[in-house]
Amino acid sequence: MEDSHGGRPARRSARATSGNACSWALPTVLLCAYGFFCSVRPSEPFLTRYLLGPHKNLSETEVFNEIYPVWTYSYLALLFPVFLATDYLRYKPVVLLQGLSLIVTWFMLLYAQRLWAFQLLEFFYGMGTATDIAYYSYIYSVVDINLYQQVTSYCRSATLVGYTVGSVSGQVLVSVAGWSLFSLNVVSLTSISIAFATAWFLPMPQKSLFFHHFSSQRLSCEMKVMDCKNGAAVQDHPDVQRAPGWEDETKVPLNGEGHPAEKQKQKVDIAKVLKDLWQDFVQCYSSRTMLCWSVWWALSTCGYFQVINYAQGLWEMVLPSHNADIYNGAVEAASTLLGAVAVVVVGHIKTSWAVWGEVALALFSLLIAAAVYVMDTVHNIWVCYASYVVFRIIYMMLITIATFQIATNLSVERYALVFGVNTFIALGLQTLLTVIVVDASGLGLDIFTQFMIYASYFAVISLVFLVSGICSIVESCRRQEQVQSRSPESQ
Repeated sequence: MEDSHGGRPARRSARATSGNACSWALPTVLLCAYGFFCSVRPSEPFLTRYLLGPHKNLSETEVFNEIYPVWTYSYLALLFPVFLATDYLRYKPVVLLQGLSLIVTWFMLLYAQRLWAFQLLEFFYGMGTATDIAYYSYIYSVVDINLYQQVTSYCRSATLVGYTVGSVSGQVLVSVAGWSLFSLNVVSLTSISIAFATAWFLPMPQKSLFFHHFSSQRLSCEMKVMDCKNGAAVQDHPDVQRAPGWEDETKVPLNGEGHPAEKQKQKVDIAKVLKDLWQDFVQCYSSRTMLCWSVWWALSTCGYFQVINYAQGLWEMVLPSHNADIYNGAVEAASTLLGAVAVVVVGHIKTSWAVWGEVALALFSLLIAAAVYVMDTVHNIWVCYASYVVFRIIYMMLITIATFQIATNLSVERYALVFGVNTFIALGLQTLLTVIVVDASGLGLDIFTQFMIYASYFAVISLVFLVSGICSIVESCRRQEQVQSRSPESQ
């Protein structure tokens, strides 16, 4: 009896553990390799210099006011369709689409000459950015829930290391080896092509959140989405793990194994999917805490995108690259590494974010505004570089806090929805800002005036959250006084 009830299950458990290790290791390694090679783009920190230089000989107005805005418009237009397509197609095809989009982008960057061709290039780049969601959600469809935090750190680290390697190598090849920017773009295209080839070997997931699941009682865990540029990891909250249905999720076969009845997928009902999305949206944003952190997320991400998109243009105006050596690659690498360190540090900060969170957002948003203002007004390239590094460190730190706070107020199946909606709102605001401030059909302002507006934008965010935070603290103090005054009476 002991042998039948004790030994055999133990052997089965050992075999299962070995099988699970093999099942998650291969897709994780392949996805990390894809993320690494996709991020090794040594030419990216020098993109503005490349477009304005003799290789393409475009004007400042064409680059800043007619070409770059197309990325914002295409990213916004494609985000929601890509969100649904990622789930419907089960991730891998969209990962391949991202690789193909980036290949087209860099191929056109090498050989395109006309203005409309560069605008089309920006459209494909917007598609490559929008499809990031597939990269950051694929892994959750093929690994066990207990491995989520581990594989998240691997995939995110792969992209950060790849981006850093690309930035550093680009700087070294330009400053030390004297390579041309055209050659850097060839290296970028080669690296992206390797990533695209790697993606073909990814196993095809058998499940997804909305369109492909086994049954309502055995619903699998869906994608968790992170900001490809933020380095913020989503943590599992204890309360989330006790959500209805959570206890069954680890029992879902990862590769569609199990009873025949469990292999039957529900019929796709797009109307029901959209209805469920809307109901979840209303429920999520009915919480004041969720609404507060989400509003900051959307507002600040809008400004962040604008600053990083046009920072190279500002540096080019402060110190034209044809007059001196530039160190854009080194600055991008430094800001990424220091931002990653800040993300780790903030994960160990213990404070009552429910009480002091809004005030902290206000103060740090003011520091961001100050950094952008210094970049704009002090026309010294080293001051601009330093301010940019400070800007990115603070933003990455704050977006990490916002990610954790939002995650602790969500059940697991709503991560993708809320993070996707916040990003969509940020892009909507960015599109509005781009149309008015940047686009040639709008005001078409020069780069220095643009950055003054961005600094003012963050200052307004700071003021709004300062007022809101003070009101929250006052209200919290009043509640505590009321509780204290009632406690003697109750005794």
